[in-house]
Amino acid sequence: MDTATLLFCALLLDAAFGEPKWLWDRVSHPAVLIGKLISWADDTFNTGDAKRNGVLLVLALLVGTWLIGGVIEAIGWLAELLVVAILLAQRALVDHVKDVASALRNSLAEGRIAVAKIVGRDTAEMDGPAVSRAAIESGAENLSDGVIAPAFWFLIFGLPGILAYKAINTADSMIGYRTPRHEDFGWAAAKLDDLLNWLPARLTALLIAATHSRLKDWAHISDDARLHRSPNAGWPEAAMAISLNVALSGPRSYEGEMRDFPYVNPEGAQDIGPNAIDQAAAALWRVWAVALAVTAALALL
Repeated sequence: MDTATLLFCALLLDAAFGEPKWLWDRVSHPAVLIGKLISWADDTFNTGDAKRNGVLLVLALLVGTWLIGGVIEAIGWLAELLVVAILLAQRALVDHVKDVASALRNSLAEGRIAVAKIVGRDTAEMDGPAVSRAAIESGAENLSDGVIAPAFWFLIFGLPGILAYKAINTADSMIGYRTPRHEDFGWAAAKLDDLLNWLPARLTALLIAATHSRLKDWAHISDDARLHRSPNAGWPEAAMAISLNVALSGPRSYEGEMRDFPYVNPEGAQDIGPNAIDQAAAALWRVWAVALAVTAALALL
């Protein structure tokens, strides 16, 4: 089975079943296994020449995932299909985002608990609009990281490509922070993750804008994307903000410290709630549908 056809089937399989809890209660998800390996490496090798050791960790992750991908490909198309479906996260992403809307409709306290599961910022003092913004931002960013980028690298390099991408993306999420502990050790993971997400992030923004008739606002999206502290995350967030006519990002707290980040699309609505989150979830499915159609077209070529 060719790569595009495999991806088409994997997108459908992930959308239908998502992350089956009964399975991951019994065996470890591949991302969890990768995370455990990175955590062990952080505990063991984040010492001495930490930057060099971090580079070596990234190289080991690339070589290891590439070899594992090749072995799984040799087993056959069914094994490859299942692994790709597992490594895509469309259904789980939408479910997590919609869970925040449902919780927020019940109470602000429940909304804070739900959004804390998908963002890294402080949530205890958030008001309703801040909870809503956080959920929408997470949805936009993870549409790129969890769906479009993995699909892109699978189309380019097959199973080794998607496995390598997921390993580097996981490493960046764990050690790619500019903190005293990780600034050197996580440097290579952060830089490579930026590189691997450069094109997928912009492609995600393009798909969000196209599915909301907002391509005419591309210059606005581009300008607002550059307001974001991340070279990539700002693109899908800006496209989502402008497509939904809401303001995203803005001030938020990390580890008890309030940071005065600028708003993305500041002229958009700031007093938002669960309905805006639902609109974002619908936008995630629109983009998925277009990605599925493009994949089908590639499979027919």
